[in-house]
Amino acid sequence: MKTTGGPHNLLIGMLLGILTGILLGGFVPSFGLGIQFLGDLFLQALFALVVPLVVSSMIVGIASLGDVRQLGPLGIRTVLFFMTTTGLAVLVGLILVIVLHPGVPLEQLPNGTAPAPPSEVSLQMNDQPTSLVELFKTILTSLVPKNLFAAMAETQILPLIVFALIFGGVLTTIGEKGILVIRLFEGINDAMMAIVHLLMWVAPVGIGALIAGRLGEAGGFSGFWPQLSSLGTYVATVLIALGIHGFLILPLALRILGKQSVPSYAKAMTTPLMTAFSTSSSSATLPLTMESLIEEAGVSRRVVSFVVPLGATINMNGTALYEAVAAMFIAQTYGIELGLGETLIVLITATLSAIGAAGIPEAGLVTMVIVLKAVDLPIEGISLILVVDWFLDRCRTAVNVWGDAVGAAVVDRWESGTKP
Repeated sequence: MKTTGGPHNLLIGMLLGILTGILLGGFVPSFGLGIQFLGDLFLQALFALVVPLVVSSMIVGIASLGDVRQLGPLGIRTVLFFMTTTGLAVLVGLILVIVLHPGVPLEQLPNGTAPAPPSEVSLQMNDQPTSLVELFKTILTSLVPKNLFAAMAETQILPLIVFALIFGGVLTTIGEKGILVIRLFEGINDAMMAIVHLLMWVAPVGIGALIAGRLGEAGGFSGFWPQLSSLGTYVATVLIALGIHGFLILPLALRILGKQSVPSYAKAMTTPLMTAFSTSSSSATLPLTMESLIEEAGVSRRVVSFVVPLGATINMNGTALYEAVAAMFIAQTYGIELGLGETLIVLITATLSAIGAAGIPEAGLVTMVIVLKAVDLPIEGISLILVVDWFLDRCRTAVNVWGDAVGAAVVDRWESGTKP
Protein backbone atom coordinates (compact mmCIF):
# COMPACT_ATOMS: atom_id res chain seq x y z
CA MET A 1 0.00 0.00 0.00
CA LYS A 2 1.75 3.12 -1.19
CA THR A 3 0.91 6.71 -0.62
CA THR A 4 0.74 9.00 -3.62
CA GLY A 5 3.09 11.89 -2.97
CA GLY A 6 3.00 10.99 0.71
CA PRO A 7 6.57 10.14 1.78
CA HIS A 8 7.89 13.66 1.17
CA ASN A 9 5.05 15.27 3.12
CA LEU A 10 5.44 12.72 5.90
CA LEU A 11 9.15 13.43 6.17
CA ILE A 12 8.48 17.15 6.53
CA GLY A 13 5.83 16.39 9.15
CA MET A 14 8.24 14.18 11.12
CA LEU A 15 10.95 16.83 11.11
CA LEU A 16 8.47 19.50 12.22
CA GLY A 17 7.16 17.19 14.94
CA ILE A 18 10.63 16.54 16.32
CA LEU A 19 11.60 20.23 16.19
CA THR A 20 8.35 21.28 17.88
CA GLY A 21 8.80 18.62 20.55
CA ILE A 22 12.35 19.74 21.30
CA LEU A 23 11.35 23.40 21.55
CA LEU A 24 8.25 22.79 23.68
CA GLY A 25 9.91 20.31 26.01
CA GLY A 26 13.09 22.35 26.24
CA PHE A 27 11.64 25.80 26.89
CA VAL A 28 8.25 24.95 28.43
CA PRO A 29 8.81 21.68 30.38
CA SER A 30 5.38 21.77 32.03
CA PHE A 31 3.67 21.98 28.64
CA GLY A 32 5.84 19.14 27.35
CA LEU A 33 4.72 16.97 30.26
CA GLY A 34 1.13 17.99 29.59
CA ILE A 35 1.14 16.67 26.02
CA GLN A 36 3.14 13.53 26.73
CA PHE A 37 -0.07 11.50 26.83
CA LEU A 38 -0.36 11.98 23.05
CA GLY A 39 3.00 10.29 22.64
CA ASP A 40 1.97 7.52 25.03
CA LEU A 41 -1.15 6.90 22.90
CA PHE A 42 1.00 6.63 19.78
CA LEU A 43 3.41 4.26 21.54
CA GLN A 44 0.58 2.06 22.81
CA ALA A 45 -0.91 1.90 19.31
CA LEU A 46 2.43 0.71 17.94
CA PHE A 47 2.77 -1.95 20.63
CA ALA A 48 -0.79 -3.12 19.94
CA LEU A 49 0.20 -3.92 16.35
CA VAL A 50 3.45 -5.75 17.14
CA VAL A 51 2.07 -9.19 18.05
CA PRO A 52 -0.50 -9.65 15.24
CA LEU A 53 1.95 -8.23 12.70
CA VAL A 54 4.90 -10.39 13.79
CA VAL A 55 2.87 -13.61 14.02
CA SER A 56 1.01 -13.13 10.73
CA SER A 57 4.05 -11.93 8.77
CA MET A 58 6.26 -14.74 10.05
CA ILE A 59 3.65 -17.41 9.21
CA VAL A 60 3.10 -15.96 5.73
CA GLY A 61 6.85 -15.58 5.20
CA ILE A 62 7.61 -19.18 6.18
CA ALA A 63 4.71 -20.49 4.09
CA SER A 64 5.99 -18.53 1.07
CA LEU A 65 9.27 -20.47 1.22
CA GLY A 66 7.38 -23.51 -0.05
CA ASP A 67 10.12 -25.88 1.11
CA VAL A 68 10.83 -25.23 4.81
CA ARG A 69 14.37 -26.53 4.28
CA GLN A 70 15.11 -23.14 2.68
CA LEU A 71 14.73 -21.63 6.14
CA GLY A 72 18.15 -22.97 7.16
CA PRO A 73 20.28 -20.89 4.75
CA LEU A 74 18.10 -17.82 5.34
CA GLY A 75 18.49 -18.09 9.10
CA ILE A 76 22.23 -18.74 8.93
CA ARG A 77 22.83 -15.72 6.68
CA THR A 78 20.73 -13.50 8.93
CA VAL A 79 22.42 -14.49 12.19
CA LEU A 80 25.88 -14.37 10.59
CA PHE A 81 25.33 -10.80 9.37
CA PHE A 82 23.92 -9.62 12.70
CA MET A 83 26.76 -11.19 14.71
CA THR A 84 29.39 -9.68 12.41
CA THR A 85 28.00 -6.15 12.53
CA THR A 86 27.49 -6.34 16.30
CA GLY A 87 31.10 -7.44 16.76
CA LEU A 88 32.31 -4.58 14.54
CA ALA A 89 30.20 -2.11 16.54
CA VAL A 90 31.76 -3.27 19.82
CA LEU A 91 35.24 -3.05 18.30
CA VAL A 92 34.64 0.55 17.18
CA GLY A 93 33.41 1.47 20.65
CA LEU A 94 36.40 -0.10 22.37
CA ILE A 95 38.91 1.63 20.10
CA LEU A 96 37.31 5.05 20.69
CA VAL A 97 36.95 4.68 24.45
CA ILE A 98 40.61 3.63 24.73
CA VAL A 99 41.81 6.51 22.53
CA LEU A 100 39.59 9.26 24.00
CA HIS A 101 39.73 7.95 27.60
CA PRO A 102 36.56 9.70 28.87
CA GLY A 103 36.81 8.24 32.40
CA VAL A 104 38.04 10.51 35.19
CA PRO A 105 38.82 9.60 38.83
CA LEU A 106 35.77 9.42 41.11
CA GLU A 107 36.86 12.38 43.19
CA GLN A 108 36.84 14.61 40.08
CA LEU A 109 33.24 13.79 39.14
CA PRO A 110 30.67 16.59 39.60
CA ASN A 111 28.22 16.43 42.50
CA GLY A 112 25.30 14.10 41.82
CA THR A 113 27.24 11.58 39.74
CA ALA A 114 28.70 9.51 42.55
CA PRO A 115 27.99 5.80 42.29
CA ALA A 116 25.08 4.29 44.17
CA PRO A 117 25.73 1.78 46.95
CA PRO A 118 26.21 -1.78 45.62
CA SER A 119 23.02 -2.91 47.35
CA GLU A 120 20.86 -0.49 45.32
CA VAL A 121 22.13 -1.82 41.99
CA SER A 122 22.09 -5.45 43.12
CA LEU A 123 18.47 -5.06 44.25
CA GLN A 124 17.44 -4.42 40.64
CA MET A 125 19.15 -7.66 39.58
CA ASN A 126 17.09 -10.00 41.76
CA ASP A 127 16.24 -13.20 39.86
CA GLN A 128 18.12 -11.97 36.78
CA PRO A 129 20.97 -13.85 35.04
CA THR A 130 24.43 -12.50 35.86
CA SER A 131 26.59 -14.62 33.53
CA LEU A 132 26.52 -15.64 29.88
CA VAL A 133 25.72 -19.26 30.79
CA GLU A 134 22.77 -18.20 32.96
CA LEU A 135 21.63 -15.77 30.28
CA PHE A 136 21.52 -18.38 27.53
CA LYS A 137 19.75 -20.84 29.84
CA THR A 138 17.11 -18.20 30.47
CA ILE A 139 16.78 -17.53 26.74
CA LEU A 140 16.38 -21.22 25.87
CA THR A 141 13.74 -21.61 28.57
CA SER A 142 11.84 -18.57 27.31
CA LEU A 143 11.62 -20.02 23.78
CA VAL A 144 8.76 -22.25 24.95
CA PRO A 145 6.25 -20.17 26.95
CA LYS A 146 3.93 -21.78 29.47
CA ASN A 147 1.06 -19.86 27.92
CA LEU A 148 1.17 -18.61 24.35
CA PHE A 149 -1.47 -15.96 25.01
CA ALA A 150 0.46 -14.70 28.05
CA ALA A 151 3.52 -14.33 25.80
CA MET A 152 1.39 -12.30 23.40
CA ALA A 153 0.03 -10.12 26.20
CA GLU A 154 3.57 -9.44 27.45
CA THR A 155 4.90 -8.86 23.88
CA GLN A 156 7.54 -11.58 24.24
CA ILE A 157 8.70 -11.55 20.63
CA LEU A 158 11.20 -14.41 20.63
CA PRO A 159 8.82 -17.23 21.70
CA LEU A 160 6.23 -15.88 19.27
CA ILE A 161 8.79 -16.07 16.47
CA VAL A 162 9.55 -19.70 17.36
CA PHE A 163 5.83 -20.56 17.43
CA ALA A 164 5.18 -18.79 14.11
CA LEU A 165 8.11 -20.61 12.47
CA ILE A 166 6.83 -24.00 13.56
CA PHE A 167 3.17 -23.19 12.86
CA GLY A 168 3.92 -21.79 9.40
CA GLY A 169 6.10 -24.77 8.54
CA VAL A 170 3.42 -27.26 9.63
CA LEU A 171 0.75 -25.44 7.58
CA THR A 172 2.73 -26.16 4.41
CA THR A 173 2.51 -29.90 5.11
CA ILE A 174 -1.24 -30.42 5.65
CA GLY A 175 -2.55 -29.72 2.17
CA GLU A 176 -5.74 -27.79 1.37
CA LYS A 177 -6.61 -27.11 5.00
CA GLY A 178 -3.22 -25.51 5.50
CA ILE A 179 -3.66 -23.34 2.40
CA LEU A 180 -6.93 -21.96 3.79
CA VAL A 181 -5.26 -20.99 7.07
CA ILE A 182 -2.32 -19.42 5.25
CA ARG A 183 -4.74 -17.29 3.20
CA LEU A 184 -6.38 -16.17 6.44
CA PHE A 185 -3.05 -15.02 7.83
CA GLU A 186 -2.23 -13.32 4.51
CA GLY A 187 -5.40 -11.28 4.96
CA ILE A 188 -4.52 -10.48 8.57
CA ASN A 189 -1.04 -9.43 7.53
CA ASP A 190 -2.34 -7.13 4.79
CA ALA A 191 -4.83 -5.58 7.23
CA MET A 192 -2.10 -4.98 9.84
CA MET A 193 0.14 -3.32 7.24
CA ALA A 194 -2.77 -1.08 6.20
CA ILE A 195 -3.30 -0.04 9.83
CA VAL A 196 0.43 0.69 10.18
CA HIS A 197 0.18 2.84 7.07
CA LEU A 198 -2.65 4.86 8.65
CA LEU A 199 -0.74 5.18 11.92
CA MET A 200 2.23 6.72 10.12
CA TRP A 201 0.15 9.83 9.46
CA VAL A 202 -0.15 10.62 13.17
CA ALA A 203 3.50 9.75 13.80
CA PRO A 204 4.69 13.41 13.71
CA VAL A 205 2.34 14.31 16.57
CA GLY A 206 3.17 11.20 18.58
CA ILE A 207 6.92 11.53 18.15
CA GLY A 208 6.89 15.24 18.95
CA ALA A 209 4.84 14.62 22.10
CA LEU A 210 7.19 11.85 23.27
CA ILE A 211 10.25 14.05 22.87
CA ALA A 212 8.54 17.02 24.53
CA GLY A 213 7.45 14.83 27.46
CA ARG A 214 10.90 13.32 28.00
CA LEU A 215 12.60 16.73 27.91
CA GLY A 216 9.90 17.97 30.28
CA GLU A 217 10.73 15.17 32.72
CA ALA A 218 14.38 16.23 32.60
CA GLY A 219 13.42 19.80 33.50
CA GLY A 220 13.78 21.25 30.02
CA PHE A 221 17.06 22.49 28.62
CA SER A 222 18.01 23.99 31.99
CA GLY A 223 17.71 20.59 33.64
CA PHE A 224 19.08 18.40 30.86
CA TRP A 225 22.15 20.45 29.98
CA PRO A 226 23.89 20.07 33.39
CA GLN A 227 23.30 16.30 33.19
CA LEU A 228 24.78 16.16 29.71
CA SER A 229 27.77 18.40 30.45
CA SER A 230 28.70 16.50 33.64
CA LEU A 231 29.49 13.44 31.50
CA GLY A 232 30.22 15.30 28.28
CA THR A 233 33.31 13.35 27.19
CA TYR A 234 31.62 10.02 27.86
CA VAL A 235 28.49 11.05 25.94
CA ALA A 236 30.63 12.34 23.06
CA THR A 237 32.56 9.06 22.93
CA VAL A 238 29.36 7.03 22.69
CA LEU A 239 27.84 9.34 20.06
CA ILE A 240 30.99 9.37 17.90
CA ALA A 241 31.21 5.58 18.05
CA LEU A 242 27.52 5.21 17.17
CA GLY A 243 28.05 7.72 14.35
CA ILE A 244 30.96 5.76 12.87
CA HIS A 245 28.97 2.55 12.96
CA GLY A 246 25.69 4.06 11.75
CA PHE A 247 27.07 6.46 9.13
CA LEU A 248 30.11 4.53 7.88
CA ILE A 249 30.15 0.79 8.59
CA LEU A 250 26.48 -0.01 8.03
CA PRO A 251 26.21 2.18 4.88
CA LEU A 252 29.29 0.43 3.46
CA ALA A 253 27.63 -2.93 4.09
CA LEU A 254 24.44 -1.64 2.50
CA ARG A 255 26.24 -0.42 -0.61
CA ILE A 256 28.77 -3.24 -1.07
CA LEU A 257 26.79 -6.25 0.13
CA GLY A 258 23.22 -5.06 -0.37
CA LYS A 259 23.85 -3.20 -3.66
CA GLN A 260 21.54 -0.40 -2.51
CA SER A 261 21.75 3.38 -2.88
CA VAL A 262 22.46 4.58 0.64
CA PRO A 263 20.70 7.99 0.38
CA SER A 264 17.48 6.59 -1.09
CA TYR A 265 17.44 3.66 1.33
CA ALA A 266 18.03 5.95 4.31
CA LYS A 267 15.24 8.23 3.11
CA ALA A 268 12.87 5.27 2.98
CA MET A 269 13.80 4.46 6.59
CA THR A 270 13.38 8.00 7.94
CA THR A 271 10.08 7.36 9.73
CA PRO A 272 11.20 4.18 11.55
CA LEU A 273 14.51 5.77 12.57
CA MET A 274 12.82 8.87 13.98
CA THR A 275 10.29 6.67 15.74
CA ALA A 276 13.08 4.53 17.20
CA PHE A 277 14.77 7.65 18.56
CA SER A 278 11.59 8.99 20.12
CA THR A 279 10.36 5.69 21.61
CA SER A 280 13.72 4.05 22.45
CA SER A 281 12.11 0.70 21.55
CA SER A 282 13.00 -1.54 18.61
CA SER A 283 9.87 -3.61 19.23
CA ALA A 284 7.56 -0.58 19.15
CA THR A 285 9.20 0.55 15.91
CA LEU A 286 8.86 -2.90 14.33
CA PRO A 287 5.55 -2.27 12.47
CA LEU A 288 6.87 0.93 10.90
CA THR A 289 10.20 -0.71 10.01
CA MET A 290 8.47 -3.54 8.16
CA GLU A 291 6.05 -1.22 6.37
CA SER A 292 8.84 1.09 5.20
CA LEU A 293 11.11 -1.72 4.03
CA ILE A 294 8.38 -3.40 1.98
CA GLU A 295 6.55 -0.36 0.61
CA GLU A 296 9.30 2.26 0.31
CA ALA A 297 12.64 0.41 0.16
CA GLY A 298 11.39 -2.46 -2.03
CA VAL A 299 12.82 -5.29 0.07
CA SER A 300 10.96 -8.58 -0.47
CA ARG A 301 8.14 -9.30 1.96
CA ARG A 302 9.47 -12.83 2.52
CA VAL A 303 12.85 -11.59 3.78
CA VAL A 304 11.41 -8.70 5.77
CA SER A 305 8.92 -11.02 7.50
CA PHE A 306 11.78 -13.17 8.80
CA VAL A 307 14.79 -10.85 9.19
CA VAL A 308 13.21 -7.79 10.82
CA PRO A 309 11.30 -9.48 13.69
CA LEU A 310 14.39 -11.57 14.41
CA GLY A 311 16.62 -8.50 14.18
CA ALA A 312 14.42 -6.58 16.61
CA THR A 313 15.17 -9.23 19.23
CA ILE A 314 18.78 -10.31 18.63
CA ASN A 315 20.40 -7.51 16.60
CA MET A 316 21.65 -4.93 19.10
CA ASN A 317 24.53 -3.16 17.35
CA GLY A 318 24.08 0.10 19.20
CA THR A 319 23.40 -1.54 22.57
CA ALA A 320 26.48 -3.76 22.41
CA LEU A 321 28.65 -0.80 21.42
CA TYR A 322 27.23 1.28 24.26
CA GLU A 323 27.84 -1.42 26.86
CA ALA A 324 31.46 -1.91 25.79
CA VAL A 325 32.11 1.84 26.04
CA ALA A 326 30.30 2.04 29.38
CA ALA A 327 32.30 -0.87 30.82
CA MET A 328 35.61 0.71 29.83
CA PHE A 329 34.45 4.10 31.13
CA ILE A 330 33.61 2.57 34.52
CA ALA A 331 37.01 0.85 34.62
CA GLN A 332 38.76 4.14 33.84
CA THR A 333 36.73 6.00 36.46
CA TYR A 334 37.63 3.47 39.17
CA GLY A 335 41.27 3.48 38.09
CA ILE A 336 41.18 -0.18 37.03
CA GLU A 337 43.58 -1.03 34.20
CA LEU A 338 42.22 -3.57 31.70
CA GLY A 339 44.81 -5.39 29.64
CA LEU A 340 44.45 -6.85 26.16
CA GLY A 341 42.97 -10.08 27.51
CA GLU A 342 40.30 -8.29 29.57
CA THR A 343 39.50 -6.00 26.64
CA LEU A 344 38.94 -9.02 24.39
CA ILE A 345 36.65 -10.48 27.06
CA VAL A 346 34.64 -7.24 27.02
CA LEU A 347 34.39 -7.43 23.21
CA ILE A 348 33.20 -11.06 23.20
CA THR A 349 30.89 -10.71 26.20
CA ALA A 350 29.25 -7.49 24.96
CA THR A 351 28.63 -9.07 21.54
CA LEU A 352 27.20 -12.36 22.82
CA SER A 353 25.16 -10.88 25.67
CA ALA A 354 23.55 -8.29 23.38
CA ILE A 355 22.55 -11.04 20.94
CA GLY A 356 21.34 -13.30 23.74
CA ALA A 357 19.35 -10.74 25.74
CA ALA A 358 16.15 -10.98 23.73
CA GLY A 359 13.03 -11.16 25.86
CA ILE A 360 14.83 -10.54 29.18
CA PRO A 361 13.18 -7.86 31.37
CA GLU A 362 15.52 -4.90 31.97
CA ALA A 363 17.75 -6.40 29.25
CA GLY A 364 20.06 -3.38 29.14
CA LEU A 365 20.84 -3.61 32.84
CA VAL A 366 21.20 -7.40 32.68
CA THR A 367 23.70 -7.38 29.82
CA MET A 368 25.64 -4.49 31.36
CA VAL A 369 26.03 -6.43 34.62
CA ILE A 370 27.17 -9.51 32.69
CA VAL A 371 29.86 -7.49 30.88
CA LEU A 372 31.07 -5.88 34.13
CA LYS A 373 31.18 -9.16 36.04
CA ALA A 374 33.08 -10.85 33.21
CA VAL A 375 36.09 -8.62 33.97
CA ASP A 376 35.40 -8.12 37.71
CA LEU A 377 34.35 -4.46 37.49
CA PRO A 378 32.13 -2.98 40.24
CA ILE A 379 28.47 -3.17 39.18
CA GLU A 380 27.61 -0.09 41.24
CA GLY A 381 29.50 1.88 38.56
CA ILE A 382 26.37 1.57 36.41
CA SER A 383 24.78 4.35 38.47
CA LEU A 384 27.46 6.75 37.19
CA ILE A 385 25.92 6.76 33.71
CA LEU A 386 22.21 6.40 34.43
CA VAL A 387 21.65 10.17 34.44
CA VAL A 388 22.28 10.35 30.66
CA ASP A 389 21.18 6.82 29.80
CA TRP A 390 17.68 7.87 28.69
CA PHE A 391 19.21 10.08 25.97
CA LEU A 392 21.85 7.59 24.80
CA ASP A 393 19.22 4.83 24.84
CA ARG A 394 17.36 6.65 22.07
CA CYS A 395 20.50 7.02 20.00
CA ARG A 396 21.54 3.39 20.28
CA THR A 397 17.99 2.19 19.53
CA ALA A 398 18.03 4.16 16.27
CA VAL A 399 21.31 2.43 15.35
CA ASN A 400 19.77 -0.95 16.26
CA VAL A 401 16.83 -0.33 13.90
CA TRP A 402 19.14 0.94 11.14
CA GLY A 403 21.15 -2.28 11.54
CA ASP A 404 17.96 -4.33 11.14
CA ALA A 405 17.09 -2.44 7.96
CA VAL A 406 20.56 -2.87 6.46
CA GLY A 407 20.49 -6.54 7.40
CA ALA A 408 17.21 -6.99 5.54
CA ALA A 409 18.67 -5.45 2.38
CA VAL A 410 21.86 -7.53 2.54
CA VAL A 411 20.06 -10.81 3.21
CA ASP A 412 17.54 -10.02 0.46
CA ARG A 413 20.43 -9.53 -1.95
CA TRP A 414 22.07 -12.77 -0.88
CA GLU A 415 18.79 -14.65 -1.19
CA SER A 416 18.06 -13.29 -4.67
CA GLY A 417 21.61 -14.15 -5.72
CA THR A 418 21.14 -17.80 -4.77
CA LYS A 419 17.94 -18.28 -6.74
CA PRO A 420 18.28 -20.21 -10.03
